[in-house]
Amino acid sequence: MRLEANSKLVMIGDSITDCGRQQPIGEAPRGGLGFGYVAFVDGMLQALYPDRPIRVVNVGTSGNTVVDLQERWQRDVIDQRPDYVSVMIGVNDVWRQFDARLLYENHVSLERYRETLRSLVAKTLPRVKEMFLLSPFFLEPNRSDPMRAMVDAYADAMKTVADETGATFIDVQAEFDERLQHLNTWSWSGDRVHPYINGHMVIARAFLREIGAQC
Repeated sequence: MRLEANSKLVMIGDSITDCGRQQPIGEAPRGGLGFGYVAFVDGMLQALYPDRPIRVVNVGTSGNTVVDLQERWQRDVIDQRPDYVSVMIGVNDVWRQFDARLLYENHVSLERYRETLRSLVAKTLPRVKEMFLLSPFFLEPNRSDPMRAMVDAYADAMKTVADETGATFIDVQAEFDERLQHLNTWSWSGDRVHPYINGHMVIARAFLREIGAQC
């Protein structure tokens, strides 16, 4: 398992990461990590590796785009002095172009998304042991759906950033696509964006498998 004992993992993102976490910094115990995949990652690490303490911190914030992450990156990531950082961001960068299509000031273009994410990774990777980029996803099996197609484009941009910088890319969309062959989207989410508990388990398992956790 790649995470070292007595290390600190900071997990940042939007509402899918936030999930009601404690403010201003979400940490265990007593529900401080929220009720989503971050809490599942922490719980499984403790269950599987009780002899390898790893401090998990949740700084996800509902509604965030990559631009919002950039504004709070120093405080919520760099100042936390993490050993490892995971980032899941992108669905709001896309969604605002659909649910608030005339509020152009809230839109994040594909180019701006890619360049902002690249900047954050480039300034952080030299300070940490590893960074994990978890792809945005949309729980829609029809890849011709306009929002699904745009989310795929932003996920591809994230993968490009990972390839160029040496960060680790985790394709969460592919994990859901495999499962959407067997259970329809309503089994996973009410709005195709925010997953139920089963979806959070999919995300947590993808992360744990990537770091070599035996689960």
